[in-house]
Amino acid sequence: MKKTKKGKVYIIGAGPGDAGLITLKAIDCLREADVVIYDYLVSKDLLKYARSDARYIYAGKQGGAHTLSQWQINDLLVKEAKAGNIVSRLKGGDPFIFGRGGEEAEKLAANKIPFEIVPGVTSAIAVPAYAGIPLTHRGLTSTVAFVTGHEDPTKEKSDIDWQALARIGTLVFLMGVKNIEKIAKELTDHGKPSETPAALIRWGTTPRQEILTSTLDNISMLAGELKFAPPAILVVGDVVDLRDTLKWFDQKPLFGKGIMITRPEKQADDLARLLVKEGANPIHFPTIKIVPPPNWRDLDAAIKKLEDYDWLIFTSANGVAFFFKRLFAKKKDIRDLKGIKICCIGPATAQQVADRGIKVDLVPKKFISEGILKSFSGKNLKGKKILLARAAEARDVLPEGLKKLGAIVDVVTAYETVNSGKKKNELDELFKENKVDVITFTSSSTVNNFIKIMGSRFKLPKSVKIACIGPVTAAAAKKAGFPVDIHQEEYTMEGLVGALTNYFSKKPAAGKRGKSK
Repeated sequence: MKKTKKGKVYIIGAGPGDAGLITLKAIDCLREADVVIYDYLVSKDLLKYARSDARYIYAGKQGGAHTLSQWQINDLLVKEAKAGNIVSRLKGGDPFIFGRGGEEAEKLAANKIPFEIVPGVTSAIAVPAYAGIPLTHRGLTSTVAFVTGHEDPTKEKSDIDWQALARIGTLVFLMGVKNIEKIAKELTDHGKPSETPAALIRWGTTPRQEILTSTLDNISMLAGELKFAPPAILVVGDVVDLRDTLKWFDQKPLFGKGIMITRPEKQADDLARLLVKEGANPIHFPTIKIVPPPNWRDLDAAIKKLEDYDWLIFTSANGVAFFFKRLFAKKKDIRDLKGIKICCIGPATAQQVADRGIKVDLVPKKFISEGILKSFSGKNLKGKKILLARAAEARDVLPEGLKKLGAIVDVVTAYETVNSGKKKNELDELFKENKVDVITFTSSSTVNNFIKIMGSRFKLPKSVKIACIGPVTAAAAKKAGFPVDIHQEEYTMEGLVGALTNYFSKKPAAGKRGKSK
């Protein structure tokens, strides 16, 4: 008799917004899940930890718009678990701090469904920390309280003791923007000095973070004038004044900058990670995708006679990946490369080869085709056989140059670069909302396919800068009519991010009072 799979629910705190603040246990639970049910404030970057065959169910609640009501979410958890699924319920912050996780757990307990609570980093502590506001400080206060700024509307009477709160050193109100005028009035009416420092922090711990500082009697008016909207938390207390000294997150060189990545989706993570480290907001808009060639005829023929070659040249990490995938598919392995020297166009490509346990013999100082030719110019290539595994469409500079040096060159297609299928309207919205500060291009194909997507009549907004890796990419951008504002000769993601940080290194200082980004 087949044993029925038993369902279980993990109620997980997904943290305050920065995907890096997820716990290791939470990641383990996501990897185990058949179904992931996630909320509005959960970073979408966390979904990549789940299995590729997992089902995703969005249960977000934003303001008054509810995808699913709380009772529907409760019933959904029960239904999925009873069907034998492992469910990861991802909730913003910590599930037991104003996250209604207790209600969900009660429903599961009532239905005798196994569950576990996985605590998360609550926004109540993480958001002030990213704003440079310590909630306690030996010289200022030893008390702190967390308060909901949005009580259950069905309550007949509030159970918040405003008189007691007014005596506490630091107060953190979650979901309090809409009721900020009432909160400030209640506190001052019950004895909190009107000049007490206060801060509103919106989208805390993310590159979209905005901070508004003032005093308790003025914060509500200022928030209204600047149309400060949720999601945000309110911090009240003398510790707010420490922000001027302790701010760090919004001091990063690329903080708040929307940097568009046009690389293929599967290869964008490394660049995105480097950008986030410098405070940027990566915007994924892949203009190309990498696919296998229409047939493997030429590559298979080259693999069959590998022992004939003196050199194997890779001009991209993609070439390495597809070459070795095909090598193994043909029942061969790295031992068949014995005696063949390997040249890679740059360190990222060389690392792909090294990761397979193979020594790279040559990496040129300049990571372009001309750099390879210069490196070979002092070597005797007369009669040497070279295999060049690369993209279907590429410049002829390298194979022609090698032939002039006396080499016999076989150029084979290892992969193709094709249009990603992205739509123009997706990007138009981002431009309209001024969310893009820089468009990065990492190859001429990313430029050419960007134009195909946006159309030949596309006009780049004046505020948007163009950043390119290497002279070939820069030349393609200029040919397309784009000004190249940020140009990095070194063909590495680190080099590109370094060029971006240098470009944006001059930042105006934020004032003591008022809105800062």
